[in-house]
Amino acid sequence: MPATQVILHLGIGSFHRAHQAVYLQRLIDAGDVSWTLAGGNTRPDMADTVAALQAQGGAYTLETVTPAGERRYETIRAIKTIVPYAPGLAGLIRIGADPATRIISFTVTEAGYYLDANDKLDFSFADLAGDMARARDGLAGGTTAVTIYAALTAILRKRRRNNAGKVTLLNCDNLRHNGDRFRGGFMQFLEQVGDAGLRNWVVANTSSPNAMVDRITPRPASDLRERVRDATGWDDGAPVMAESYIQWVIEDDFCNGRPAWEKVGVQMVASVAPYEEAKIRILNGSHSCIGWAGTLAGYGFIHEGARDDRIRRFAHEYITADVIPCLRPSPIDLETYRDLVLERFGNAALADTNQRVAMDSFSKLPGFIVPTIRERLARNESIAAIAMLPALFLAFLQRWHRGDLPTPYQDQAMDAAAAHAICAAADPIGAFCHDRVLWGALAGDSRLIDAMRSASEKVAVFVRQSQP
Repeated sequence: MPATQVILHLGIGSFHRAHQAVYLQRLIDAGDVSWTLAGGNTRPDMADTVAALQAQGGAYTLETVTPAGERRYETIRAIKTIVPYAPGLAGLIRIGADPATRIISFTVTEAGYYLDANDKLDFSFADLAGDMARARDGLAGGTTAVTIYAALTAILRKRRRNNAGKVTLLNCDNLRHNGDRFRGGFMQFLEQVGDAGLRNWVVANTSSPNAMVDRITPRPASDLRERVRDATGWDDGAPVMAESYIQWVIEDDFCNGRPAWEKVGVQMVASVAPYEEAKIRILNGSHSCIGWAGTLAGYGFIHEGARDDRIRRFAHEYITADVIPCLRPSPIDLETYRDLVLERFGNAALADTNQRVAMDSFSKLPGFIVPTIRERLARNESIAAIAMLPALFLAFLQRWHRGDLPTPYQDQAMDAAAAHAICAAADPIGAFCHDRVLWGALAGDSRLIDAMRSASEKVAVFVRQSQP
C-alpha cells in the first residue's frame, strides 16, 4: 500500500468542507496521516472559493456555533489537492485513475441523481440526456460532462485502462438508500450508453455503501470572513460555517480500504437504514416544513420559523403523530432526537435561510415526506398532521407562480411549465395531488386529496394570521 491513500471528492462546497473533511482532519490530528483528500467540482461554479482554496493550499477555517451562540474556530488542512474546474475534467480524471485513490466520494444534492419515483433515470432532463449522448460517443471525458454519472464514467474509463484497482464510490448526499440508488442510476446510465465493458468492470471493482450525513451548513454569510479574521488573524478567502452538531453513519462496505473513521466518531454499521430514515423523515422533512411555513409567514431565516410557536407545532405534530409511529422499532430514542432537531433549527447564529432550505422541493417532497404518507395510508391511518407539509409547499409554490416570493426559487427537479400549470388550474389542489413526479403511485388518491383540502384550509388561516 502507498504511504498516503487518497479520497477524491467531487463537489467541494460548504457541506463537504464542514463535514467529511472535518472527520479526516480529526483523524490526522490524532496522528493517522495515512489518508488525504483531493477535491474539485464537476461544474464551473464556486470559482472564487476554489481559487481561494487553491491559493491557500487547500486550508480554510471552519467556524462552528452552538444553539447558545458559542463560536469556535479551527483550521482544516485535510484537503491537500484542490483541482480547479476545467471542461474536460482532466485533473479529476487523473487523480481518480491513480491507484493511490481508493475512495471517490461526492455531494451533488438530491436532485442531481435524476431519479424518478421508481428509481429510474429521468432522461427528460436535458443535462442527463446530453451527457448520455456524449458518453455514448466516447466524449464524457471530453469537454462537457455535467452529471455525476458522466463524470464518473470518464474517471472510471481511465481507471480501468490504467488497471488502477478497485475503488469505493461513496455518496454523501441526503438521498434515502443513497449508495444503492446512486449505483442503480449509474448502472442504468452505463446501460443506456452501451458501455458493457465498463459496466462489468464497475460491478466487479467498486462498492457503494449507503451513508447518512448530518450537519446544518448554511451558505457562508457576508460577514463570515470578517468574523474569522477578527477571531484568528487570518484573512481566509474560503471560510465555512456550520452548527456544532455533526453525525456520519456509514455501512462498512469498502472494497479497497478506508480511513479508521470509527476512531473519530463516525458510526460504522452493518445497516444505515434506521439512522437514515430517522434523519430524513424527522430532520429533513421538518426542515422543509419550517422553510415553507417560514417563507409564508414573512420570515427570511429558519431560526425565525423554528421559534414561531405555530410553525414549531406544525413540525412537532408531523413528527410525533405520523413519523415516529412509522419508524418504530428503532435503535434511536426518537422523541429525544425530535427535540434535539427542533432545538438545532432554532440556532439564530447559523442565519440559515428559508431560500436555501426550500430549494429543490420537487425532489424533497417525494424523498423526505411522501414515504410516510404512503405507509400511513397503507395502514389506513390518518395523515392529517403530515398533510400540512405538502399543503404548505403548495401555498409556497402558488406564491412562486404569482411572482410573490421574496427571493428566487431554485429547483433542479421542477418542470417550471408543469408547476405553473398546477397553480393555474381551476382546482390547484387536485392538480397538485395528481402530479406523478411528486406522488408516484399515490397520485390521484382520494384520501390524499381529501387530507390536502383540509390541510390547505388550515394553511390559508395561518397565512391570513401572518399578514401584517
